[in-house]
Amino acid sequence: MAYVINEKCINELDGSCVDVCPVDCIYEGLTKRYINPNECIECAACLTECPVSAIMAPKDIMDPTWRDDSAAFFALPLPGRDEALGDPGGSIGLGSVGVDTTLVTSLADK
Repeated sequence: MAYVINEKCINELDGSCVDVCPVDCIYEGLTKRYINPNECIECAACLTECPVSAIMAPKDIMDPTWRDDSAAFFALPLPGRDEALGDPGGSIGLGSVGVDTTLVTSLADK
């Protein structure tokens, strides 16, 4: 199980977590970042760098909502896209995806 970024990251795109990730598995949506569960090596480098404490270690995930949402960001076609993002192998070359999951979009609008 990978690390997960929760709702505290919505509208907070500081990027400190991205800078320390050794495998470049943290991707940027429109208003939130997402950790690719297939690329995360669970090193915990991102955990202490998050300025809003939005990153959760696998052992601390009690509610599967954000784990499932993170997986959906990569496994399902995002709004306005025909194909799933999948496992691009790193976010640096990809840049901002420019769209969030339906859950995040519904919360960002509040």
